[in-house]
Parts: sequence; structure tokens; C-alpha cells
Amino acid sequence: MTELDLIARKAAARQAALDRRDGLDPALGARLAAVVLEQCPPPAGAVVSGFWPIGAEIDIRPLLAELEARGHAIGLPVTPKRGLPLTFRRWRRGAALVPGRFGTSHPEGEEIVPDFVLVPLLAFDRRGNRLGYGAGYYDRTLAGLPDAFRLGCAYASQEVDEVPVGPQDARLHAVATERGVVRAG
Repeated sequence: MTELDLIARKAAARQAALDRRDGLDPALGARLAAVVLEQCPPPAGAVVSGFWPIGAEIDIRPLLAELEARGHAIGLPVTPKRGLPLTFRRWRRGAALVPGRFGTSHPEGEEIVPDFVLVPLLAFDRRGNRLGYGAGYYDRTLAGLPDAFRLGCAYASQEVDEVPVGPQDARLHAVATERGVVRAG
């Protein structure tokens, strides 16, 4: 497959994923939180990065609040200019957030380095492949965190048979949905 073929396949897959996600209930994030805490919790003391949901993304804020209550340091991503990896700023419940690029929000706290990364996505498959929004931020970020556990967060209906991937695409260890954890394999 050529680079142009891959770009076209990813663009079509993104549009299909956005259409499939439209109208889903972000409140299913409360169920996702219970699933993660039961089936795939971060180890004690892990520094966890999350994300503030954008649009129709599943709402992982209940999970972030529970992990913080359990003593985990939580970071939210700061989106830099294109071509650079994300950085993460420490979030605490009730902290003010500032607007970031592409509709993101993050705190102004200290910078932290996660070892357990909660990753947003548009689509995923059972091999651990994910389809993001196309700017490569998480792929670059995960490449710089080779020892971090990578847990995608999604609705179960975002699963597809096969995600089109290229050599720069980072795989996930697992994906948590409101129905359970899908381990890559």
C-alpha cells in the first residue's frame, strides 16, 4: 500500500468513525470508569495521563476523579504546535482549566511524565491499533514513553475489524469501553 493509499484509507475510516460516534452518550464514561477500576487499574503510585473530552468523546472525567481520589497524580495533555509530542500538566479536582489547541483544555500546573496513558481515539481494533484525529500527537508522545502502559478509552461501538496503520502508528496495550477491556493480541 502506498503512502497516498494509507492517507485515503485513514481519512475514510475517520469519517466513518465520527459518523458512528455521533449521537452516543458521553455519560457512558461512568461505566467505563468502573470497568477500568475493576479490570485494568493503574498500579499503585502510577502517574496517569488522561484527557478532557472533546465533543462526543466518551467522558473519562469520572475515572480521572476516582484515580485522583486513590492517590494517583493525574496529568492532562497540552497540545503544542504540529510535529511535537504532547506534554502533560498536573490536574487536581476543581483546578481551573485553560483552553488549548483544537478545543482541548488543560491546567496550568506542573509538568509531569505519565507511566499510564489514557488515550482518546476514533476507532480501534483487537490488535491494539488506534485511529486518532490525524495530527500524530499521541503517536509521537507514545514513542517517547516506551515503558508507559497505553490504555485507549472509547465506546464499544468504536471497535472495527481493522484500523489502517502505517509504520509511525503506536499500538495500545488495551482499550477500555463501557462493556469491558479489550486486550491487544
